[in-house]
Amino acid sequence: MNTRAKYRAIWLRLRIHLHALRSAPWAYLTATWWQLRGKRVRSRAQFAALLAVSPLAYRLWLLRETAPAQTNAAGPPLIALIDVAGGQTPDATLRSLVSEGIAAIVVGTPQIPTPAHACPCIDWRDNPWILPLVAGDILARGAAATYRNAGQRTAARLIYADDDLQDQHGQRHTPHFKPQWNEELFRHFDYLGGACIVKTSAQTLAAVSGPDWATRLVNTVLAQGSEVLHIPNVLHHRRVRPLPRIPALPAASEGLPLVSVIVPTRNRLDLLRTCLEGLSRTDYPAMEIIIVDNDSDDAATLAYLAALDPARHRVLRVAEPFNFSTLNNRAVACARGQLLCLLNNDIEILAPLWLRIMAQQALRDEVGAVGACLLYPDGRIQHAGVVLGIGGAAAHAHRLLYPNQEGYFSRHALPQFISAVTAACLVVQRERFEAVGGFDEQNFAVAFNDVDLCLRLNARGWQSFYEPRATLIHKESTSRGRDRDSISAARFDAELAALRKRWGTQETADPFHHPQLSQLSERFGVRI
Repeated sequence: MNTRAKYRAIWLRLRIHLHALRSAPWAYLTATWWQLRGKRVRSRAQFAALLAVSPLAYRLWLLRETAPAQTNAAGPPLIALIDVAGGQTPDATLRSLVSEGIAAIVVGTPQIPTPAHACPCIDWRDNPWILPLVAGDILARGAAATYRNAGQRTAARLIYADDDLQDQHGQRHTPHFKPQWNEELFRHFDYLGGACIVKTSAQTLAAVSGPDWATRLVNTVLAQGSEVLHIPNVLHHRRVRPLPRIPALPAASEGLPLVSVIVPTRNRLDLLRTCLEGLSRTDYPAMEIIIVDNDSDDAATLAYLAALDPARHRVLRVAEPFNFSTLNNRAVACARGQLLCLLNNDIEILAPLWLRIMAQQALRDEVGAVGACLLYPDGRIQHAGVVLGIGGAAAHAHRLLYPNQEGYFSRHALPQFISAVTAACLVVQRERFEAVGGFDEQNFAVAFNDVDLCLRLNARGWQSFYEPRATLIHKESTSRGRDRDSISAARFDAELAALRKRWGTQETADPFHHPQLSQLSERFGVRI
C-alpha cells in the first residue's frame, strides 16, 4: 500500500469509527471501556460487530484488495453470452470482455434474438465454458485467468464467483461474499446467475431459449447433477442482482411420525410452565413429552411435575451435577419417537406449526439436525444458525439483528444448510442421533455439545439445516444463569479446547461463511 493509500485508509477508519459511534453509541462506548480495562478479546469482538457493518467498510477492504494472478491458463475457451433484454447497452460489458480476451455474443439483437441463434456461432468441438452476462455488468481484472485456472483443476460443470455492485460513477459497493455451494439456500436466493460459467451443450442452450434464458440455463446445468465450485474472489461488478425470495410457510405434511420432545429442567416453574403450555398449543399429530428433572428442590416445581398428565408427560429424575449432554442422552435412551426434539425449558412457543415445519425438514434423506430461528424476548435474533470459527470457536449467526431487517442478503430469513444449530430447539431423527453416539458427555458437558453433535452428523452426510419459518423465543441461560465462577470458567476453557482440537475451529473456515467476512463478527460483516 502506497503512502496515499495509507492516509486514505486512516481517514476511512476514522469515518467508520464515527459511523459506529453515531449508530450505536452505547455499544461503542462499552467496547471502548472493555479495551481500557484490558478485556481485549471482548472488546475486539464488540468493535468488529460495529465496524464491519459500516457502509464504508468495503471501501477500506478495497484498498487491500489484490487482483487475481494473471497467468495465461490453457484449456477450453470462455465465450460470453450477453443478454440485452433489460435494455442496457452492452458497451461497457464488451470492453471488459475484450480486456480479458473473452469472445462475446450479444443475445437479444435482430441478428441473434435468442441463445438458439447463438449456437451456430460457437465451436462446440472446443468444449467451451459459457459465461452468461447481463448487459452493463463487467468483469474484474484477471477474471478470465481465474476462471480458466479453476476450470483446469475441477470436474465441475458450474463455477461461480463473488460479486459486488457498481454505481454509475464506478464506485463499488455491497459485496456479496458467498458461501460454498448451498443447494437449499439457492432455492430461495439465486446467488449464481450472472456470476458463473457453465459447461453445456448446443442442445441444452437451444432448449432454454426464451425469457430469462440465463437463469434457466444455470438451473438446467444444476439439474443435470453436475459438481459446483466456488471461487472466493470478487470477479463480477454488477448493476443489479437477484433479490432473495422470503418463503411462505410450507404446506402441512401428513403422516408425520411420533416425536419425543425432551425438556431438561431444574426448578424455575415459571419457565417450565410457559414451555409446556406452548407444547400443548402445538399442532403436531403424535408427541410424547419427556421432562428431565435435574434435581429440582423447589416445592412448587415438584408439585407441578407430580400433577402433570402421565398420558402425555413423563418425568425422568436425574439427581446428578448439571451435564446437559447426560440429561439429553438419558432421555433419548427411553424415548419412543422416530424424531427427537431437544427443547430448553426457557423456550416460549409463538405459533402452533413450528414442530411440523422442523419435522418435515428432519425427515429428508440429506438432513441431520434442524434448528429454529430463536429470538430474545426483546424481538432480536438470538440464533439463526451457527458459524464456525467466530472467535476461534463457534457463534450464533446474525445475533442481535431484528428479523425484519435485511441483514446479510436476508440470510437469517432463508432456509439453508449450515454447519451447526443450537440444541436449545433442535429436531433430529433418533436413529441418526444414536448412530453418531449422541452427545459427548465427557468433553462437552455444557458448552459446544450441540456444535460437536452437528459436526459429527455432517461428517456422516446428514447436514445441519436452519429453518427460519419455525420461530420461537429463547430466554437464553435464564434457567441456569451464566457461568461466572472459576470452576465454570475452567470447565468452559476445557470444552473450548476440546472443540478446537477435534474440529480445528481456529484454522478451518466455515464453508457457509467466507474468508473475507470478519471472524469476530456474528453479523457477516466485511473483514477489515
